[in-house]
Amino acid sequence: MTQERIRLRDYQDRIAGEAADRLSRLGICYLGMECRTGKTLTALSAAERTGARSVLFVSKLKALPSVRNDYAMLQPPYAMTAVNYESVHKVSGEWDLVILDEAHNLGQFPRPNQRARRLREICGGLPVLYLSGTPSPESYSQLYHQLWVCSFSPWRKYANFYRWARDGYVRVRQRMINGQQMNDWSDADAERIGRDIAPFLITWSQEESGFSSGIREHTVTVHMKPVTAELLHRLWHDRVAEIDGMAVLAANPATLLTKMHQISSGTVIAENGASIAFDDSKAIYIRDHFRGKTAVFYVYRQEEEMLKRVFPDWTDDPEEFQASDSKVFISQVRRAREGVRLDSADALVFLNLEYSYLSYEQGRNRLVSKERETPADVWFLCSDCGIERSILEAVHGKTDFTLSYYRRHAAR
Repeated sequence: MTQERIRLRDYQDRIAGEAADRLSRLGICYLGMECRTGKTLTALSAAERTGARSVLFVSKLKALPSVRNDYAMLQPPYAMTAVNYESVHKVSGEWDLVILDEAHNLGQFPRPNQRARRLREICGGLPVLYLSGTPSPESYSQLYHQLWVCSFSPWRKYANFYRWARDGYVRVRQRMINGQQMNDWSDADAERIGRDIAPFLITWSQEESGFSSGIREHTVTVHMKPVTAELLHRLWHDRVAEIDGMAVLAANPATLLTKMHQISSGTVIAENGASIAFDDSKAIYIRDHFRGKTAVFYVYRQEEEMLKRVFPDWTDDPEEFQASDSKVFISQVRRAREGVRLDSADALVFLNLEYSYLSYEQGRNRLVSKERETPADVWFLCSDCGIERSILEAVHGKTDFTLSYYRRHAAR
């Protein structure tokens, strides 16, 4: 029995046509579509409309099953090679078009990362379609190396990031980092960059897609064991503490911040490399206060082990979780923040969180979908003695970098 070809939503159909036009005329297009608005199907349809016969699709590892499923449902006439960013150095072949999903992963600056270098080789002379719900999550400087991989970048005349930045695109500042005075390249000229990318940028928001349910954020204070507060106090005042006979040292401000981040959620890596879990209060709180289907994000490896002990019926497979009625989804936030669908969950809980707007924004959107009829409840657990609230405040302060794309679009 032949599977019926999926039909795109009206806005997906329209955007796919616009993207194909830009690819044909300019060789470059960027779909800045918010999470869960259907970027993948839109991109695959746009590729079909360009007349491509062979397409390379690059995404995150956990997103590849969903990408292949969308390809099967759309049934386009071209052949597709789907590969994750970590394996892009292994891929070889000839393609008519390259699609770079979650393209912000190429945004490292001032020097390009290895995956950007390899993709620049692959993409040479080919049209490139970029996809991201967060094109520049923390700085507009993150756009340079994303577009650098494409031969049709508006900034192709600049040999490298430094020349681009010094031509007025970035206001270079001095910052103290780990006790050293260093250049900060993050203060980019948003207006100038916006004008440069406007011809090939297409944005679309969840609101424009008709999402009826939003995200409800909740911040909860969890009372930790006395040992947690004591460790934090000792490390802050003495830069050294001891647990289970093992030393925990903070030789510089960066190490101090990392250790306090770990300790705040009940784990720490000692000076000898041992990972220690000493306070499972947050995991117990999740077990005792959340009913229904729950997804949990953690940051550090030892937090994972702690969660698995508290929740024996766990899974890290998003498809298994979506189909289950009882399993608890457990994942490191960076592994599951992109391309993973968890919208069958009743709640998403951040056991801990990173100093990353990308992890915050992409992570919490895992629960959102157009089909969801109830608001997505996202919970952030903050210890009563730690630094998580400060981290959350810092992350909230970075929202403008992404939201500005959709504000500009709505203003037009």
